Amino acid sequence: MKNLRSDRYTYRVTWSEVDGEFVGLCAEFPSLSWLASSPEAALRGIRKVVGEAVADMQESGEVVPVPLATRRFSGKFVVRVPPEVHRRLATEAAEAQVSLNRLASAKLSR
Repeated sequence: MKNLRSDRYTYRVTWSEVDGEFVGLCAEFPSLSWLASSPEAALRGIRKVVGEAVADMQESGEVVPVPLATRRFSGKFVVRVPPEVHRRLATEAAEAQVSLNRLASAKLSR
């Protein structure tokens, strides 16, 4: 089994008004967090917790999430919308003389 490095994951630190502390988060492990009085300590804490989680998962043979940064993305995904939304977007695209794909991509990029 390939050893995954916990420093390749997607980390974020934000302020928690409820807790009155900074909270460290990891996108690939949404159930984990770490509270600390400084952003640096919150980042160190969440990285440590994720590293321990990865080690435990590897040890027990569980599937470890692949870091977002190392995944390959095709640039394609399917979105289901109500028929009336589809019709409205198709009309907007036709009026703008662009494809529905180009219109949707522009709207998602904003």
